[in-house]
Amino acid sequence: MQLRGKQKRFLRAQANHLQPLFSVGKEGLTSNWLAQLDGALDRRELIKVSILQNSDVTTDEVRQLIEEKTAIQVVQVIGRVLVLFKVSANEDYRELSSQVAEI
Repeated sequence: MQLRGKQKRFLRAQANHLQPLFSVGKEGLTSNWLAQLDGALDRRELIKVSILQNSDVTTDEVRQLIEEKTAIQVVQVIGRVLVLFKVSANEDYRELSSQVAEI
């Protein structure tokens, strides 16, 4: 699902109260980290990821890697925090994506 402007605005509002669940540290980005991120998004559909100060990667590098290697969409980037969205593979967890589809 490619997100439109109003859908992204809705997701940003939903993510406003969330705390980052994942962080990118000095280990950088690994395939294991991406697999865990993908699994968490199957359960929640919307999460925040923070990039720590000691990380060797930039926000743009993280964004590019996530969008190229997975079906995850970056909704917003604020400083060193990314808001990520992915439609859940399990229909029981698709509450948020069904709201987004109606917009």
